Amino acid sequence: KNKAVLVHTGWNEHWNTETYYENHPYLTQEAAEYLKDCKVKLVGIDSYNIDNTQVDSRPVHTILLGAEILIVEHLCNLSQLPKNNFRFSAIPPKIKGMGTFPVRAHAKIVKNNVR
Repeated sequence: KNKAVLVHTGWNEHWNTETYYENHPYLTQEAAEYLKDCKVKLVGIDSYNIDNTQVDSRPVHTILLGAEILIVEHLCNLSQLPKNNFRFSAIPPKIKGMGTFPVRAHAKIVKNNVR
């Protein structure tokens, strides 16, 4: 509850290749419902899109954004993070009216529960 969930698939290894856009990993509608029920604040993924782009619907975007859960895509270096004890930030530029925008995403590892 009230946490960010970052999904590490390893797909960022395909960044800047044609493969990155084809058959990328994504979340299922059931996974989105589960995350909504857990009341997370943000879901990030190291993939091209959090939804399956080979179909016309976008259930994961619809469910998460409908529950006011932020989505961050195209993350990298998630393999360098521990499973717990880090603080994640995704800072967007301040642009009024933007729906999709780049963010500066970073994580700080928290040592000995000291923030």
